[in-house]
Amino acid sequence: MPEKTLAEDARTGAAAKAEPAASAKRWWILAVVAVAQLMVVLDATIVNIALPSAQADLGFSDGNRQWIVTAYALAFASLLLLGGRTADLFGRKPAFLVGVVGFAAASALGGAANGFGMLVTARTLQGAFGALLAPAALSLLNTTFTDARERARAFSVYGAIAGAGGAVGLLLGGLLTDAFDWRWTLYVNVAIAFVAFAGGWILLTNHRDAAGSKLDVPGTVLVATGLFSLVYGFSNAETHDWGSPLTWGFLIMGGLLLTAFVWWQTRAEHPLLPLRILLDRDRAASFLAVLITGAGMFGVFLFLTYYLQLNLGFSPTKTGVAFLPMIGALMVTAQLGTTVLLPRIGPKAIIPLGFAVAAVGMAWLTGIGVGSHYMSAVLPQVVVIGVGLGLVMPPAMQLATGGVAAEDAGVASATVNAMQQVGGSIGTALLNTLAASAATDYLSGRDATSKLVQAQATIESYTTAFWWSAGLFAAGALIAFALYRRGVPQQDATAAPVVHM
Repeated sequence: MPEKTLAEDARTGAAAKAEPAASAKRWWILAVVAVAQLMVVLDATIVNIALPSAQADLGFSDGNRQWIVTAYALAFASLLLLGGRTADLFGRKPAFLVGVVGFAAASALGGAANGFGMLVTARTLQGAFGALLAPAALSLLNTTFTDARERARAFSVYGAIAGAGGAVGLLLGGLLTDAFDWRWTLYVNVAIAFVAFAGGWILLTNHRDAAGSKLDVPGTVLVATGLFSLVYGFSNAETHDWGSPLTWGFLIMGGLLLTAFVWWQTRAEHPLLPLRILLDRDRAASFLAVLITGAGMFGVFLFLTYYLQLNLGFSPTKTGVAFLPMIGALMVTAQLGTTVLLPRIGPKAIIPLGFAVAAVGMAWLTGIGVGSHYMSAVLPQVVVIGVGLGLVMPPAMQLATGGVAAEDAGVASATVNAMQQVGGSIGTALLNTLAASAATDYLSGRDATSKLVQAQATIESYTTAFWWSAGLFAAGALIAFALYRRGVPQQDATAAPVVHM
């Protein structure tokens, strides 16, 4: 009996000594994952700032410029569910490391691009490897932090870093474009990837929660081709028209393929997207909220970047700085929404309110003109938009990823990212098409050689995009109010942790 007691004491003492080291390792893992996520977040905004310079250098048209953004989002969205399930099946460490290396290689290829085709190819590869990296990073945090209090702190830190990444991307993109050229907005990923890979190689251990499952190949093919067809159809509307088979044909095919995917998931033995993830009412509403936010928000970054640089004459660096108030407002209200308001009054009030505020800010932004000033026609409006989006995006992501089983953590995180990227892809393609049509309609019957007329035509294109974004946010407010349950959502203590973005 005394021997047993001594053995237990020895084990307890060893565990106590090991705990600080293990705890320290967990926080280092958080740092590595945050660096990798920063790289992915940077790429969503850093290229937007450099896009006018890249367009001038490589000589591609206004109609083609959307593909620099859309190619990345298209590959990312189409392959995210596959990436999330791959991490669950084959291990998060190899998925993470392969994603980091592939993303860096694709970035180097893009930086060396000698034409439009090469740059689009590189952006597509970035999206593909990002689809493997992003869900692996999120699910690594799910499995690394098991203590509820530490887990909350970890995701709070991660969320702040991920949120700041948008601002860092805008500012860093401007600085690199001004100091060197637009190519360095892609080359910078190589340095970031080196840090993430070294840390991941040393710190991470391989873990597979769904090792007994198999990859759902038919489901993978259906969802990837369905999402691709849907986004590609919207993208073709500008270069062709809505009556072209390349537009409506791909849209119909995308809808049919996604319908077939949902049907197959009810029958597959090892579904790519277990439908139990979608059946919770608050989670389904959150997925839709993320989709709508992505559709409206990506348009703001793209068209406002062009307005600031081409119409107001801002440098890339100054353009990046001009977006910082919006990001700052978003981060402040994100913390308020997730830590104070959501736990007290629930999503049915918070998320519709955020959509409504963002819609007001976007409608206000349509007042821009050829001779407008940033301080009066842009700054207050983008701050209001940031306040609104901060009340929508982080709470929606929290509810969308909370409460899932451990074996579904990767695919749940991938689904959230997919909703954001699909929304962004559709929004960019649709808004770009509507904006181009508005500019063409304005020029009809006017002197198209006049610089003043041309400038006003671009203003018409921007304001059209902003009005449609305002409409998307207004629709989001109505949908969120209709779908979310009343009261404060209850989190199952045994379920996978809530993920803050």
